[in-house]
Amino acid sequence: MKICIIGTGYVGLVTGACFAEMGNHVCCVDVDEIKINNLTSGELPIYEVGLKDIVEKNRKEDRLHFTTDVKLGMKDASFCFISVGTPPCEDGSADLSSVFEVARVIGRCINSYLIVIMKSTAPVGTTEKIKDIIKQELKVRGRDELLFGIASNPEFLKEGEAVKDFMQPDRVVIGADNLQVAELIKQLYLPIVANSGNVLIMDIRSAELTKYAANSMLATRISFMNEIARLCDKVGGDIDHIRIGIGTDSRIGSQFLYAGAGYGGSCFPKDVKELIHTGRKNDLQMHIAEAVHIVNEQQKYYLVDMIKQRFGENLFGKKFAVWGLSFKAQTDDMREAPSLVIVHSLVTLGAHIVAYDPEAAKQAKQAFLEYGDKIQYVDSMMDAIYRADALVMITDWPQFRTVNVNELKKQMHQRIIFDGRNQFDPEQMAKNDFEYYCIGRSCYVK
Repeated sequence: MKICIIGTGYVGLVTGACFAEMGNHVCCVDVDEIKINNLTSGELPIYEVGLKDIVEKNRKEDRLHFTTDVKLGMKDASFCFISVGTPPCEDGSADLSSVFEVARVIGRCINSYLIVIMKSTAPVGTTEKIKDIIKQELKVRGRDELLFGIASNPEFLKEGEAVKDFMQPDRVVIGADNLQVAELIKQLYLPIVANSGNVLIMDIRSAELTKYAANSMLATRISFMNEIARLCDKVGGDIDHIRIGIGTDSRIGSQFLYAGAGYGGSCFPKDVKELIHTGRKNDLQMHIAEAVHIVNEQQKYYLVDMIKQRFGENLFGKKFAVWGLSFKAQTDDMREAPSLVIVHSLVTLGAHIVAYDPEAAKQAKQAFLEYGDKIQYVDSMMDAIYRADALVMITDWPQFRTVNVNELKKQMHQRIIFDGRNQFDPEQMAKNDFEYYCIGRSCYVK
């Protein structure tokens, strides 16, 4: 099967590589010539576990190609996935300018039957607008008779596990108003679904809303646990015990119940805000989504509040080691990362930051470009803590959990840790003479 993917970000690149891995011939298209040249030479724009290997493999086996030429990408294709970015505007709405431009280009280039599939996360009604735009372009060309299919096929990929999620999906959601179109897309996915019942066919608008509802539900669980964690710090109690206590309830389940420094990334913040915006456009206040967003924004400052209570608001002359900059482990994504708020706050208060992240240093340097030499980036976690007045842990990279505590004691100027991901055992840290501040484990009482 020949597939065209327009957009080579997280979603587009993973989708294209995985479809090629399934035996399809895939051409990925992007307007960014530098990105396409890099991809052609084997340099990926993102870090994602396992992605580089399957890109290299399928490039060698001639099933995966990259180009800036949409016509070339669409030539002989049966399916065309739109996977360009839909970043948030200031009012929380999704910026659909790239999506609609792609729709116009498809309308100008299409010459035979093609199924156009909206893969990017976009507000309800977007897929129908894409259909109208393609029709308009065909009319301008005098090709009104040319038929095409249209569908919504939202992605459910966790950064850090995107390849695994694509190849072993919980479910595949297909939104189409034409059953034949839906069945053709279903056939495309059958090699990776253990049971055909994992393919859920529904109307387009339900598919679009399913993505927003799923991400907002997961974000709600995180914000709820963060709020309970803050209550623990007020009244006593251990959020880790509470997580187990409620997570073993089959009605609740154990996933997305970890307290921390707030969620980030390209999905949860954007999708919660868009859901709020969609409600407002339709005269409906999304009370729960609004509360989820507020709690999350507050949570990003929680570690900063702890630090200010311990050190005061003048941090000049203080050296803070920071472990973890990406919004989560196993990715280099800095979008909406809690570190953006925490590091900014510490630098503003006068601190000197020495930071380490296994994958996100390059992206972090761009994000924190304005701070110049106030932030130093090092190549190892132990280099970061040398003579540090405190360690601030923001991202839960696995290697942080297995650090040699005795080495920490030797290297740090002061034995003070602010743990935004509850990586360590408070009792063990106390036995090793550390001041240990974490979230929701009665380590911090305001």
